[in-house]
Amino acid sequence: MIRTSTSPVLTLWRRSYSNIAPTTKLFIDGKFVDSKTTEWVDLYDPATNNLVTKVPLSTSSEMEAALESSRNAFRSWSTTSVLTRQQIMLKLQAAVRRDIKKIAQNITLEQGKTLADAEGDVMRGLQVVEHSCAAGTLLQGESLQSISKDMDIVSYKTPLGVTAGICPFNFPAMIPLWMFPLALIAGNTMIIKPSERVPGSTMLLMELLNEVGCPPGVVNVIHGTHDAVNFICDSEDIKAISFVGSDAAGKYIYKRGAASGKRMQCNMGAKNHAIVLPDANKDATIDQLIGAAFGAAGQRCMALSVAILVGEAQQWIPEIAERAKKLKVNAGSEPGTDVGPVISPQAKKRILQLIESGVKQGAKCPLDGRNIKVDKYPNGNFVGPTLLTDVKPTYECYKEEIFGPVLSIISADTLEDAVQIINKNPYGNGAAIFTTNGSHARQFVNEVDAGQVGVNVPIPVPLPMFSFTGSRGSFHGSLHFYGKQGLNFYTQTKTVTSLWRKGQASTRPSVSMPVHN
Repeated sequence: MIRTSTSPVLTLWRRSYSNIAPTTKLFIDGKFVDSKTTEWVDLYDPATNNLVTKVPLSTSSEMEAALESSRNAFRSWSTTSVLTRQQIMLKLQAAVRRDIKKIAQNITLEQGKTLADAEGDVMRGLQVVEHSCAAGTLLQGESLQSISKDMDIVSYKTPLGVTAGICPFNFPAMIPLWMFPLALIAGNTMIIKPSERVPGSTMLLMELLNEVGCPPGVVNVIHGTHDAVNFICDSEDIKAISFVGSDAAGKYIYKRGAASGKRMQCNMGAKNHAIVLPDANKDATIDQLIGAAFGAAGQRCMALSVAILVGEAQQWIPEIAERAKKLKVNAGSEPGTDVGPVISPQAKKRILQLIESGVKQGAKCPLDGRNIKVDKYPNGNFVGPTLLTDVKPTYECYKEEIFGPVLSIISADTLEDAVQIINKNPYGNGAAIFTTNGSHARQFVNEVDAGQVGVNVPIPVPLPMFSFTGSRGSFHGSLHFYGKQGLNFYTQTKTVTSLWRKGQASTRPSVSMPVHN
């Protein structure tokens, strides 16, 4: 995993076992800048808990410098042609595609997920970049000629100004790529605050922006925790915030940002369910359940964390446990790994506590991954695939988002009972059904209260020409990420009504409401 590239940014992310760890830089006005801070966050490799880098808590002056750079860049960037912005995105998508493996290696080093999953992380973000390249169509407005005598109306999309993105640890490349390409293609500038646990891929993306000729200041990167978040929420110059992350953080950011008049989109907590009917294709369904529950060590907002087995499908539990047991737990950089480590010792502790609470409340644990050992990586944050059965909606392991490789299984007698369980849950990110019966599938689609619904698809994340439409407690805001809604989030509509009378003398002023007949 130690890279030998001479890239100045890649050098920052080399694994270091010396007493002096490399430090993460800021990205301000197109330059990688050393922070002047005296406060740092240590970033550890989840597979070894060796120190990788030290991440700065940006100072007030550094955050102000990033904001000033974004303000200045907006003046010129907002007036560049759509074709100019499109050309930069076309070049960016080519550069990201070229460097997928390089970025994925950094994701695995900092976040722990397998290399294959890390490449998928980059690819799903790349698809948003590719979609943004259709700017000439995406940004078109509307017009109507002769709406009244000699009167025309035209509307068009204009940028908001400086925007901001606050990113989570679980998708270090995909989530920034959900944010800044659409913000930029619409003519905005952006300040990004990556998670202090996984800043590397964002910094690599900034290097690519420089490479493809994106002007200085169009994107700036600050690092930090609470102070950086508060700075973004409170600044009057930041017009919109995109956030993906935990439930508590999302509610806080939404409330604080909205209080200062910002446009907000916040993807937050989730508890995604899959209903399994006894007529489902057994082998394919079990494989789908296992992949969706344990992929990325369960650290996905769209992870399948609850399976509701209906009727005779409850007899499948031993086979689910047997197949899940065969998954290989190891460092994400090791070939053949299925389940990598979770992000931190604290995350592992919380996962284990929630498993234990489920058992104490009455759940059974036919597959227990709490004591798994990985010989080559004895200090890693590993939790093996775990099944909790006989789970009730009142259990803490059900009510909390575990965010680990744990699949809770609930039993139900009918499809109606199963749908009712889902709809009583406060979250609404995603839900799925496995069945070969079209009538049952249609009933489920119509009755389930979730924003993203899968039929024989366990993780129904839409492609970027649509939007990521989590609902209820999983989303705060009015316009979702990427797709048409994402572009609308980063733009405002200006409507121009024009009257050009031909050869008409002036008449007596009218003070009544114009009706434009």
